[in-house]
Amino acid sequence: MDEPAEVRTGRGQRLLEATREDLELYGVAELEERLEILQAEAARVTAQIEKKRSGRAAADALFAPRAG
Repeated sequence: MDEPAEVRTGRGQRLLEATREDLELYGVAELEERLEILQAEAARVTAQIEKKRSGRAAADALFAPRAG
């Protein structure tokens, strides 16, 4: 018999699911740990955005029409 195929989740689906969790079920220590993880993820996302903006700015500068 064939193994059942794994269900693939969409991009960001796990993040959306995490934001819908009932926080009442967590203790203070667990909430603090969760917050630290989320803050680290926010910093990682911010760094990636800056990296992409920098790359885009460099490409725009390289390929921009020259006045003159």
